[in-house]
Amino acid sequence: MLARSLLVLSMLLPLAAAAEDGVTAQRILIGQTLTLQGGKNDYGSAVMDGVKVAIDQVNRQGGVNGRQIELKVLDDDNQAAKAEANARQLITSDKVFLLFGSIEGGPSTAVMKASNELKVPFFGPMAGSPGLRIPHQPLVFPVRAEHKEEFRTLMTYARSLGMQRLAFLRADSDTGRQHLENVQRLAETLSLPPVLDLPFKSDIDEAALAAMARQLVKADIQVVFNHGSASLYERLIRQTRPLSARMSFYGVNSGSAQMVTHLGELSHGMVFAQVVPSPWERKTALTRAYQDAFAKAAPGKAFSYGSLEGYLTGRALTEALRRAGPTPTRASFINGLKNTTLDVEGLKISYRDGEHVGLPLVDLSIVTREGKFRH
Repeated sequence: MLARSLLVLSMLLPLAAAAEDGVTAQRILIGQTLTLQGGKNDYGSAVMDGVKVAIDQVNRQGGVNGRQIELKVLDDDNQAAKAEANARQLITSDKVFLLFGSIEGGPSTAVMKASNELKVPFFGPMAGSPGLRIPHQPLVFPVRAEHKEEFRTLMTYARSLGMQRLAFLRADSDTGRQHLENVQRLAETLSLPPVLDLPFKSDIDEAALAAMARQLVKADIQVVFNHGSASLYERLIRQTRPLSARMSFYGVNSGSAQMVTHLGELSHGMVFAQVVPSPWERKTALTRAYQDAFAKAAPGKAFSYGSLEGYLTGRALTEALRRAGPTPTRASFINGLKNTTLDVEGLKISYRDGEHVGLPLVDLSIVTREGKFRH
């Protein structure tokens, strides 16, 4: 009877481990919808490289509580509707444990909608959209800082240089309007004049960008900054540079390394807010771990902010999964992050009741004549 009981127990244990979608005795299945655009999105591809290095590194060390982490990745093509559809497919058809690691504000906000409706945690959106935090989203756990703090850092720096006439490039969308409201409040707090609003549609053409460039010159704008859309911002800079040698261009972190590569000498003097340390320096434990792992796993590929953010977010995911315990459920995952701080190579990622801050780090970098970033 004892032998039979032990046999029945041994058969039930794997079933118990598999009781939650995406969890078996051997693996945890994570769903990711990401803006790759078929490999044409440099920033998304870099992020994916970093995530893969982090997950593979942890899996080689035995995984999380004996389980291997497996990613199911779908390409949302930077379309919010597709990102939401991907998220729903990952949850309902692919039966993932949780959602993870989108980029760009529109897609990330759309993933959050599916996450909330289907009651599945969403960890590590790599976007700074205000809607991911306000109002408080109990199922959403950002790792990086929000764009508002990047705007604050860029605007404070501009003011310290005596710059007063600022322009803000943003999407003509609900998310873009939320960003504009934050920028307007920051301008008031920093005693700056109202910021020139530059809304754009996703299908804006070169003629409209040329008109926007002339508007900047006519308004005698000193600094332009953006909330994302790196490829479109790059096009605007190309239109404006020949018209004004004095205008400065600032940017948020998203796609900054790729933008500088594309712009070449036109990027000289650009200032970017960054939400991770310099990926080319070895001044922090995180960057040393990233460089060592990335160089070994992806020889010949250049370091970048995107791949470092992907690596950091992947490592944070593994720490969060450990908090879910030896028999992880979605409820235990959420409880494991309740009023806690994750430590990833000395960086503190904070989640508190009513406020999922993540990592508050925002740094500044300037592009040198050699196309390098100096912090």
